[in-house]
Amino acid sequence: MRFIKGLSQETIKILERIYKYSKYHQVRQRAQCIKLSHDGYKITDLTKIFNVSRLTITNWFDDWDNYVLAGLYDKKGRGRKSKLDDEQKEQVKHWSLENSRNLHIVRMKIRDEWGIDVSNDTIKRVLEFFDVTWRRIKRGVAGEPEESVYKQKKEELEELRKQDDRGEIDLRYVDETGFCLTSYVPYAWQEKGETIIVKTQRSKRLNALGFLNRRNDLEVYLFERSINSDVVIACIDKFCETLEKKTVLVVDNSSIHTSHALLDKLEEWKEKGLTLFFLPTYSPELNIIESLWRFIKYYWLEIDAYESWERLVESVEYILKNFGEEYIIDFA
Repeated sequence: MRFIKGLSQETIKILERIYKYSKYHQVRQRAQCIKLSHDGYKITDLTKIFNVSRLTITNWFDDWDNYVLAGLYDKKGRGRKSKLDDEQKEQVKHWSLENSRNLHIVRMKIRDEWGIDVSNDTIKRVLEFFDVTWRRIKRGVAGEPEESVYKQKKEELEELRKQDDRGEIDLRYVDETGFCLTSYVPYAWQEKGETIIVKTQRSKRLNALGFLNRRNDLEVYLFERSINSDVVIACIDKFCETLEKKTVLVVDNSSIHTSHALLDKLEEWKEKGLTLFFLPTYSPELNIIESLWRFIKYYWLEIDAYESWERLVESVEYILKNFGEEYIIDFA
């Protein structure tokens, strides 16, 4: 976990003056960010305070490490000397190919080996220099939603999001997914002309049902059995026990979400403070938990997770347990 350390009292006083008197908003933001990090605020906290991405905070830290107070200011033409020499860049390429889907591991190796903090963008520039490319596979949905229904539902969902932002409700996005030894690995850093091959094998399926909000709060239930409507009902019943305020669950129109048994429970859940918001058909982009499943399968699960069933379960459970701290999605 990265923090700004070792600030002298004089530097802290300068940062406080800059934050108070600078006429530039971005400079005030950066000065306050550096001080708060020194005070022990995590990057996760800082992204929420300043409403910026994790990458932006990291870039502010990099500017501070390189230029100290001058790094708070945008200066046209200010050059950056490379943090890595040619031999180190070669090693970064080697580590990136070994950990071909997780640059976070590469950053940790650079920090542990050489005591140097770099951003993902720095690593990407090194890889681009060596003609190592990131290759992508994209899937799409089978149909199109009805335009007027889609527009109305999207507006209603936006109003719910505003209520969630104001703290009036807890807006949770709900969906199921599954993991097996048929790997989801369409992305990897690979040398030009070479392709990484992951062997697939038949296996059981680890199914997950998740309840996610935009603040990266996640409640998830795992099963080694199929998820049907009865399982969904049982999980929602269990989730109701954790409610602290009025809660709205965003769900799609799959059959397990629209069964008679589930619809018969709506009034009971409403009395407990929980209601369901049904998305229009063919609209997975409106359900942000789809992004979580995609990040796990295509970014966060390492290739060696597919070596065995036990390793896969261990890897999925680790990611889900550490989501919100080590693994974060910016839904801003």
